[in-house]
Amino acid sequence: MTDLLDTARALDAADPLGAHLDAFLEAPGVTAYLDGNSLGRPLRDIPEKIAAFVRDDWGTRLIRSWDEQWMALPMELGDRIARVALGAAAGQTVVADSTSVLIYKLMRAALGAAGDGRTELVMEAGNFPTDRFLAEGVAAETGMTLRWLEPDPVRGVTIADVEAVVSERTALVSLSHVDYRSGALADMPGITAAVREAGALMMWDLCHSAGVIPMQLDAWGVDIAVGCTYKYLNGGPGSPAFAYLRHGLQGVLRQPIQGWWSAADIFAMGPEYAPAGDIRQLLSGTPPVTSMLAMQGMLELIEQATIDGVRAKSTSLTGLAVQAYDEILAPVGVRLLSPRDPELRGSHVTIGHPDFREVTQRLWADGIIPDFRFPDGIRLGLSPLSTSHVETVTGVLAVRDALESDGR
Repeated sequence: MTDLLDTARALDAADPLGAHLDAFLEAPGVTAYLDGNSLGRPLRDIPEKIAAFVRDDWGTRLIRSWDEQWMALPMELGDRIARVALGAAAGQTVVADSTSVLIYKLMRAALGAAGDGRTELVMEAGNFPTDRFLAEGVAAETGMTLRWLEPDPVRGVTIADVEAVVSERTALVSLSHVDYRSGALADMPGITAAVREAGALMMWDLCHSAGVIPMQLDAWGVDIAVGCTYKYLNGGPGSPAFAYLRHGLQGVLRQPIQGWWSAADIFAMGPEYAPAGDIRQLLSGTPPVTSMLAMQGMLELIEQATIDGVRAKSTSLTGLAVQAYDEILAPVGVRLLSPRDPELRGSHVTIGHPDFREVTQRLWADGIIPDFRFPDGIRLGLSPLSTSHVETVTGVLAVRDALESDGR
């Protein structure tokens, strides 16, 4: 499809963020990396930054680096994520733990503070497994009733879906901003307003939106949010998550894992636990300093590009992917499993076909790297700062070729 590739080349030539493509390490043997929504690519300067950290901050300054820079790093890096990607003022975001641990902490804290008569936790039935599993466990711990939303799987959760279930019994609503399967983008301000109107707390999972979708957590009245840093923030495998807790809830919600790092005086070593009164109250154990290194360079790139610029590139990439789907995949029986409206989707496009498990294995062998999602979906994850339009079209063409090569 020469026309599609010509279109992609023209879009790349006009791309104001195109220069950032050279900031990432090349992966030998990979022609198209379309899985940045699962694991972002490393920046070119990461090997030297890690070496300098080992040589200087750790190897030379040794334990003195805790006093010189590391003690404040979880809060400072949280404020930076908040400024660059979340639309949130300082003092409300911290980097710590994994997504799962932070969701547990905040979900448990929110339900523990629920008023009389608020006995229900609302969760989407198709949410990411960790979110669902944690909701089941926390509901069992607290005696809450778990109410499941069952929205259209492509369109995702809507305001109407939420309004139909929230009531004076609702304690907490916990949803994903971008659906991990379809890429559907939820109306964060509208849904948050509906939940707050019902007197409940609103918690958002930002794993598939942080760093690629503009948001205004403060202005939209969000209570709680958690997100990972290894997808669009390129923090590397297992890099720590971040948590947002608005100022008005700090000191009100009490997280359940009362480690020494959340104590009011870390080094008092006193007989009883007294929590910090600020965002540090969400910490537990010693922060993973080494794992906070890689994301810092990506935050610099996003700040240079601006989150609105990143979103514009994302919309262009996913729009081209949908166009390519229409022209070359729909005719061979592939289904589109993402919203067509660019305003209603995040930065990945999901397509479906019964043979996609085997197709994915072949694509990986050929250096085309999307990911497979059960039962028969391929996600084309398009990380705007590290993915080109030509790469996107190349990936879609490879899916078509893999289907046709086996006579499908």
